[in-house]
Amino acid sequence: MEGLNVVSIVLMVIVIGLIALFIVSFTLFIRRIVMRSSVKDNQTNEIEKKLDKIIELLEKNKTPS
Repeated sequence: MEGLNVVSIVLMVIVIGLIALFIVSFTLFIRRIVMRSSVKDNQTNEIEKKLDKIIELLEKNKTPS
């Protein structure tokens, strides 16, 4: 009977550990997704600014002709 109790406790600790590991992994996964999306937003804004500048320069060159 005592051996069954020890096995039950060990299994419970393993299950709780796996649940904690899942929560930590999921949190880190979501954090990585959020950080990547913010970096992509910054890169997109920089590209848009550069394209606007190129369009502006092309329009300036086109107007005097």
